Amino acid sequence: MNYIPRRIGALAIAVTLAGCATTNNPQDPFEDFNRAMFSFNDKLDQAALKPAAIAYRNVLPSFVQTAIGNFFGNIGDVWTAVNNLLQGKGADGFSDVMRVAVNSTLGLGGLLDIGSEAGMQKHKQDFGVTLGTWGIESGPYVVLPFLGSTTLRDTVALPVDIQGDLWHYQYPVWVRNTGSVVRVIDQRSVVLDASNLIEDAALDRYEFVRDAYLQRRANKINDGEDQKPKKTDNNSGLDQIPLSPDAAAPSDVVSLQSVEPASKPDVLILNNTNDRLDKDGASPVSQLKSPVNRQSP
Repeated sequence: MNYIPRRIGALAIAVTLAGCATTNNPQDPFEDFNRAMFSFNDKLDQAALKPAAIAYRNVLPSFVQTAIGNFFGNIGDVWTAVNNLLQGKGADGFSDVMRVAVNSTLGLGGLLDIGSEAGMQKHKQDFGVTLGTWGIESGPYVVLPFLGSTTLRDTVALPVDIQGDLWHYQYPVWVRNTGSVVRVIDQRSVVLDASNLIEDAALDRYEFVRDAYLQRRANKINDGEDQKPKKTDNNSGLDQIPLSPDAAAPSDVVSLQSVEPASKPDVLILNNTNDRLDKDGASPVSQLKSPVNRQSP
C-alpha cells in the first residue's frame, strides 16, 4: 500500500493550493476548506463508523475489547519507542522497549497489558511530535478527508508514521485490512460517550475540535509545559477527540476526524480525535471521560 503515502502528500499539496479561501485566524487559513472536510467526515462517521462502534461495544464482551485494544496498543508501542529515542528521551524509549518485550511474551502477544501492571508507563508518540521536538513549526491547521484533524507538519510526517506501524507489514493482506478496520472501530468505541457529550453541547464543534487538537499537539511537543522557547509550537487551543488514530494509530484504514496515529492512525477522530484516537490513556478532552475503563492502544 505504498500509494497511501503518495496520496497523503497529494492531499497536502491540494490543501496548500486551496489557500485562496482564507480567514482571519492565522492558525487556520484554510477554514472554509477545513469546515467542509469536517462536515464530510462527520457525516461519514454518523453514517458508518459510529454505528459500527456502538454495535462493537454492545456485542463484544468487555474483556475481548480490552484484549483487542491491548494488542494494537502493544504494536503502537514499538513506533512510540523509536520516536522517544529520536526525541532524545532515552529513559522513556527504554521503558517502551521493555513494555513491548514484557507484553509480547508474558502478555500473550500483547493481549494482556502486563507492563502497566508492573509500573511501566504507557507513552504515545509519533513522527509529527518528533519533528516538532526538533524545532519544525506546525504550519497551518488542516482537516483531511477520512483522516481528520492535522497540521501541515503532521501531514508531512504521516507517511512516515504509516511506514513505522508494524501492522502495515502484516500479511496476508486480508488479515491486515480486517485488523485495520477492527482497530479503527475499537478506537472509536472508546470515545463514544465523550463524543456524545460534544455533539449535544451548544457550541461550534469545529472550533472546539480544532482548538483542542492544536493545544494537545503543542502540549505533547512541550511535554506539558506552557512555554519552552526552543520548542515553541505555534498551535494553541483545547484538545481534540479522536475517532481513530494516533493518529491516529497509523494504519491502512484510519478514522474520520483526526490524523494523529496510531498512533495516526493517534488517531479516533470525532472531527477529530491522531493522535492519528488517542489511546495512550489521555482523553482528547481531559474533562470528558469515557466510561469504558480501558486504555486505548
